[in-house]
Amino acid sequence: CLWRAQKYTGIVEDCCCNYETANLLNEEVLYPSLQELVKTPFFRYFKVKLWCDCPFWPDDGMCKLRDCSVCECPDNEFPELFKRPFRRGLPSDAPKCQEGKPEATVDRTLDHRAFRGWKVTDNPWTNDDETDNAEMTYVNLQLNPERYTGYTGPSARRIWDAVYSESLSTDPSEELCQEERLLYKLISGLHSSISIHIAADYLLNEDTNSWGENLTLMYDRVLRYPERVGNLYFTYLFVLRAVTKTARYLEQAEYDIGNPTEDLKAHSLIKQLLYNPKLQAACPLPFDEAKLWKGQRGPELKQKTQEQFRNISALMDCVGCEKCRLWGKLQVLGLGTALKILFSDNGEDKIFRTLQLQRNEAIALINLLNRLSESVKFVHEKGAALERTMEQQSGFFPIANVLLAKVWPFSSSLLR
Repeated sequence: CLWRAQKYTGIVEDCCCNYETANLLNEEVLYPSLQELVKTPFFRYFKVKLWCDCPFWPDDGMCKLRDCSVCECPDNEFPELFKRPFRRGLPSDAPKCQEGKPEATVDRTLDHRAFRGWKVTDNPWTNDDETDNAEMTYVNLQLNPERYTGYTGPSARRIWDAVYSESLSTDPSEELCQEERLLYKLISGLHSSISIHIAADYLLNEDTNSWGENLTLMYDRVLRYPERVGNLYFTYLFVLRAVTKTARYLEQAEYDIGNPTEDLKAHSLIKQLLYNPKLQAACPLPFDEAKLWKGQRGPELKQKTQEQFRNISALMDCVGCEKCRLWGKLQVLGLGTALKILFSDNGEDKIFRTLQLQRNEAIALINLLNRLSESVKFVHEKGAALERTMEQQSGFFPIANVLLAKVWPFSSSLLR
């Protein structure tokens, strides 16, 4: 129908690239390159503090949810690697808040020699409580995919409600300037991507441990709301702009893990991604950050947005599911890194001379772009057919949900 044909065409709102170009570049350039890049040892390992106190709800600990203890599950439900003592954090016999779902446990099987010698630099956009190396541990992201974990209930809803309260402190029905929309759109786009990954890798049958796509969930959470899909593309192009803006920095960064072959491979893949001629020709400026923070209110709005995002970053310590906390922290750090890159200085030469990223920030940034790339690919390839099927089955009229999505986005959705 005409509505569907016109829904995702033309320029992505507040960006400098259209949907058609974004989809083409993702399919031909970004998705294949990122899929290889995140599997290299350098980008595979992420350092994170998994066990931490929630700064907002100190009386609601991680392990007070009903049926949240992994220890209540029978031994044969866990892979053998899960039974090894943790290198850091809680003792192996302590209860962990996973709502009884072993799939939510982080697999720490990795090379402990990876990534020695972190250098701490300040990021004004993120919570500072990630610099105590004694309380942080490495995880292998390839062994801990972002997927359904069974994390549900009031605790999960409260996280998203708090995140949205921070990202949009005014009435969402009011007309906002681009700066005031920025944080909400980034969070909504990230939420859409997380929901897509949950639905794309879902536990369909717990008895048989059968996993697959939950297309109904994907439609109900994301595809029936055009605004959420639009915000996914916005976040994708925003993060892509951050990566392309810091191209010279990433090109000259060291990807040394002690294996010359792997070091060279990571460096080569980064250069292929950053300087792909198709990307440079078709969408040289995915998002124009120079347009923001202008006028008399510019500095005030920037400072307010910074404070709001720092609070969102701190909220990730309150996520009760360990694997959800891992991916929440990584992707929020990735967004914070993108904000740091784009809004530290609007001059390309100046940012190259002054920008300094932590290794963890680079890892988070590239992995976040890959997550968003996967979500965009799924929407582009399966979205239209799935929408037709669901709308035919339900007699659904889509315009009603455009209005519904603008009232309050995702307020009842779960981080799982």
